[in-house]
Amino acid sequence: MKTMLRFAIPMILGDLLQQCYNIADMLIVGKFLGTDALAAVGSAFSLMTFLTSVLLGLAMGSGTVFSIHFGQRDTIGLKEGILASFTLLGIVTVILNVLIFVGIDWIIWVMRTPSNLVELMREYLTVIFAGMIGIFLYNFFASLLRSLGNSVVPLVFLAISACLNIGLDIWFVAGLNRGVAGAAEATVISQYVSGIGIAIYTKIKFSGLLKKDEKVRLRLNRVREITSFSALTCLQQSIMNLGILAVQGLVNSYGTTIMAAFAAAVKIDAFAYLPVQDFGNAFSIFIAQNFGAKHTDRIRKGIRVAFLTSLTFGVLTSLCVFVFAKPLMTLFIDAGEVAVIAEGVRYLHIEGSFYFLIGGLFLLYGLYRALGKPGMSVVLTIVSLGIRVTLSYALSATPVFGVVGIWWSVPIGWFLADALGVGYYIVKHKKLVG
Repeated sequence: MKTMLRFAIPMILGDLLQQCYNIADMLIVGKFLGTDALAAVGSAFSLMTFLTSVLLGLAMGSGTVFSIHFGQRDTIGLKEGILASFTLLGIVTVILNVLIFVGIDWIIWVMRTPSNLVELMREYLTVIFAGMIGIFLYNFFASLLRSLGNSVVPLVFLAISACLNIGLDIWFVAGLNRGVAGAAEATVISQYVSGIGIAIYTKIKFSGLLKKDEKVRLRLNRVREITSFSALTCLQQSIMNLGILAVQGLVNSYGTTIMAAFAAAVKIDAFAYLPVQDFGNAFSIFIAQNFGAKHTDRIRKGIRVAFLTSLTFGVLTSLCVFVFAKPLMTLFIDAGEVAVIAEGVRYLHIEGSFYFLIGGLFLLYGLYRALGKPGMSVVLTIVSLGIRVTLSYALSATPVFGVVGIWWSVPIGWFLADALGVGYYIVKHKKLVG
């Protein structure tokens, strides 16, 4: 437990700071620009999360490969994996940037954005996606450092850029009156600070891994290895966020009040279960390193400790969110917006009661990715999100449920995916772990 927590805590703190990018946008936009701007930025965040999940998935898959080679003490394999991964992620980043800017109007239409929010969405998205290269650099080098056992340095760079983001947000939005574009500009500048900063640090500190070596080439087998892990992890992340995006489109059809409530409640959600998400990623790196080193006893002990820790944290977090749902909503929404706050509280009382289920699911994702079964992580994601989307549309169309059906679909999807993941491990654990 000490090993995993010591490694996980900086990752948790780092991602909490990363959440501050969009949280700061929403807090400041909501207070200074009003409900329409808040709804637009919140809806744009779901889209941004979906598209950047491609890069995140590739980086996470690459990190698993790095961890396995590190556990095997295979230096050449690690160096070639780094080269293959950097090249792959760089190409994907360029392609995504081109597709986003060409299809931005079509994307806004697909999301069923209300007409009064279209211009705000376009203004925000046009700026925010200029930061894709910064996102690529940070996620790549953060995954590399974490795979080597260093989770502190990514935290440091995020702390610097998060503070910068908040300061620039206030200046651009409240001081310079640049509207939602100013909030996006503050985020983009901060993303480049963290991305370029961590790249320079890694180049200096780990020059032996990154310097030119005549034995290291961009080999097809390394690209295939990275792709075999990264493609499925990328697919998992994309499916996860595509499902969320599909639900966002349904939420948008209910109008600005529901959109604003959902936007604020989702941010509270993100903070609430982000620690167990990062603990799942730390757990995955722990398992991958020991899988590479063939330490099966440590794998089994790690699994038991991780699930107990995640369960305990999930229950305590659910209790806190349930009790303090209304005060949490007022962080984002003016107290006078009674209808928005009431809907957000209802969402948190339903979904927030089941954080222990999503905690278990994140551990299952990390476990199967580390044991060389990323396809199983994809299956669990499809089950969880497929059920969520299907039930969202089915229940919300029923007068008895309405929008509440969207909220209830989430924990039901989590539960069924957990049941499948645990059942598969019970049946296959001897073959998986040895």
